[in-house]
Amino acid sequence: MRRCCQGVGLPCLFKGVGMAGARPPRFLLVFDFDETIVDENSDDSVVRGRALPERLRESPRGGSYNEHMQRVLTFLGEQGVRPADFRAVYENIPLSPGMAELFQFLSKHHELFELVLISDANVFGIEAKLRAAGVHSLFRKIFSNPASFDRRGFLTLGPYHGHKCPRCPANMCKRKILSEYLEERAREDAEFQRVFYVGDGANDFCPSGILTASDVVFPRKGYPMHRLIQESHENQPGAFQAAVVPWESATEVARYLQELLRRKC
Repeated sequence: MRRCCQGVGLPCLFKGVGMAGARPPRFLLVFDFDETIVDENSDDSVVRGRALPERLRESPRGGSYNEHMQRVLTFLGEQGVRPADFRAVYENIPLSPGMAELFQFLSKHHELFELVLISDANVFGIEAKLRAAGVHSLFRKIFSNPASFDRRGFLTLGPYHGHKCPRCPANMCKRKILSEYLEERAREDAEFQRVFYVGDGANDFCPSGILTASDVVFPRKGYPMHRLIQESHENQPGAFQAAVVPWESATEVARYLQELLRRKC
């Protein structure tokens, strides 16, 4: 059950009361990557300054974006872009405003927050950036499209999984990933009081729809996730249950979480 301990008639574990050795309450914090942790789309970063042929300049309408990026990465490999080049690009993508401060806060309170990342980018690029930023160890799990270098030194990309969600791209449904993760952690006796979701895109709206009234979503202000939540509130009042806290700087997320801890639940 993901509820405040006092809300279900139990003593607040933040106060150090209750059974001896009781673990502190835990919160699950879910992050997107592109235009959330970093301030741009990492796929755009990879191709910036490189001349692509006409057939690769735009992803096909109605087609698979993941497959389109597979073709783009193959072309870049053929043009001599090598592992070190890709790594340098990812490492140098700027963090979004206030994100470094948010990670400092989470590092200070790491025993209270379990962090996972769900992104339609790729594992190689995400891990390269998180390590460069010194925050990779904060994340318990990274869910993203598999990416590795083949014998030619080409960065190869695959789909994350298959699913039946009509709203999401064929290679990834974040709702399915989050649902399965919550079920897995419940089997491991990890009962999160609240889930927090920080994102920006349309594919972040789908998973945030499973959250409850005790949970909080942090959509980047003015981005597709934020607009879809607003439309949901207008067209289907009550359907979207989680509290909504839009952000322009991730310091706003840190302040919200800090106030949550100050209130002790």
